[in-house]
Amino acid sequence: MTARPDRDWWKQSVVYQIYPRSFCDSNGDGIGDLPGITSKLDHLKLLGVDVVWLSPVYASPQDDNGYDISDYRAIAPEFGTMAEFDEMLAQMHARGIRLMMDLVVNHSSDEHAWFQEARKSRDNPYHGYYLWRDPKADGSPPTNWEAAFNGSVWEWNEATGEYYLHMFSRKQPDLNWENPALRAEVYDVMRFWLDKGVDGFRMDVINMVSKPWNADGSLPDAPVVRGGFLQPGFALTCNGPRLLEFLREMREQVLDHYDTITVGEAPLATITQGRELTNPETGALNMLFQFEHMDLDSVGGHVNGKWALKPLDLRDLKATMTRWQDALYQQGWNSLYLNNHDQPRPVSRFGDDGRYRVASAKMLATFLHGMQGTPYVYQGEELGMTNVAFPSIDDYQDIEIRNMYRVATEERGMDPAEVMASIHAKGRDNARTPMPWDTSANAGFTTGTPWLKLNPNYPQINAAQAVADPASVFQYYRRLIAMRRVHPVLVHGRYALLVPDHPQLYAYTRTLSKGAGEPAECWLVVCNFSGDTPVFDLPADVPASGCDWMLGNYPPCEGDALHGSPLRPWEARMLRLHA
Repeated sequence: MTARPDRDWWKQSVVYQIYPRSFCDSNGDGIGDLPGITSKLDHLKLLGVDVVWLSPVYASPQDDNGYDISDYRAIAPEFGTMAEFDEMLAQMHARGIRLMMDLVVNHSSDEHAWFQEARKSRDNPYHGYYLWRDPKADGSPPTNWEAAFNGSVWEWNEATGEYYLHMFSRKQPDLNWENPALRAEVYDVMRFWLDKGVDGFRMDVINMVSKPWNADGSLPDAPVVRGGFLQPGFALTCNGPRLLEFLREMREQVLDHYDTITVGEAPLATITQGRELTNPETGALNMLFQFEHMDLDSVGGHVNGKWALKPLDLRDLKATMTRWQDALYQQGWNSLYLNNHDQPRPVSRFGDDGRYRVASAKMLATFLHGMQGTPYVYQGEELGMTNVAFPSIDDYQDIEIRNMYRVATEERGMDPAEVMASIHAKGRDNARTPMPWDTSANAGFTTGTPWLKLNPNYPQINAAQAVADPASVFQYYRRLIAMRRVHPVLVHGRYALLVPDHPQLYAYTRTLSKGAGEPAECWLVVCNFSGDTPVFDLPADVPASGCDWMLGNYPPCEGDALHGSPLRPWEARMLRLHA
């Protein structure tokens, strides 16, 4: 496998994620759809993004909002038709925007034709497409694993007298990647979409496809961790023994034959695995979504669950981001994200969504887009959208939220108010409230009843207002995105962390060598993660006789921006240093 420099366009790109159910509804049924997306493509063109990552629009019973697929080659009727998909894709390409589809192949829906056949009998040709195990001698499930959405990962199938494995909902049976016939089916699905003109794939929990089988074909039990709770089953299935083998085969069979962008969602991925999977010569994918920085404000991190809250220590964030920046430099590639359909709004999580909402949203954008990697913008992030605090569990639609609330309050006896506080902070519906387009009824999202309530602050935070305001978060994102196209140092420059122990300032440089006899270009990014006014001093080992002010979320400061300069609340500065 050889890297193709002419195919590295995704390094210069900025990706915009669309969650179709919540983006724009064209027919008044309260659910976003493909024609609705097509009608808003000029918004994305104005923003300046290069690629759209489209969350699943395939046929699905919608048990997990489309991440349970019943037909990989069909469009869900609530989203539209295949003809409308083709028109959307054509309109994206006409605007110079590529399309990255969601590839969900760790599991399917239990309503997929494969599973409907597989569950009929043990000798059915499709039985081997899924993961089945006999009960233990006492009739109990094969392991004690708990599913990501609560409950056992094992579901009984009466017709065959077996349990099937589902790492998520019981309606999402895991696919058996040990079966070559199943892998061939997956590759055929990928070719189907690539031949239609799709430009790549975001691969859902792709590092879970290789399970940690024992020599006898069994799976290990999960150990007991904090408070008598079991370690989640997914922690045992991530990064299995044949993962790289499977993904290299995918690359050889499919990806090397197309010009694609690929990113693999990889919970619990390590630095070593990040290098292995994204190495351009010997790996398989362009980049990963790793979760280390997303777990820093939870007690125990990803292994023990996201709901136990703790404040973010900026020094932890600096250490995590720096490890990945350093480790993958010239050996792989990073994805850069703070938000997606599974994560709460970053301005509420890491910034100040009150008085300094606009300033802190811009600061977070500067912090992220200044690093090496491909930046991702989740719909509404460019508006500075905030979390929502619905008062009742009945206001939430997400299966993870509902299951967690039931287990926490009914089975574990937790205080409902405490549970709701965790949901308000970390629930996935924070990111899924419908996109606010204007101040009209239902924010211009739909003429009907929205499938999920709108954030009530949409009269103040909406796309029409943001586009019209030259000082808006939207306009700031436009400038950041445009800068990557004209300043290669922001794409290829080496990252170096400054002031690692400062509790409020995140500062780093990006340096790009130009050639023999020419001085390297060096940029400085300084971000204030607080409402205070800490002072920044450029360390003595970073020589600079001055600087050019390239971008900031406040007007340029008076005096020396590099030495003894107080940063304003939630301020961000992007400076080009004079050698």
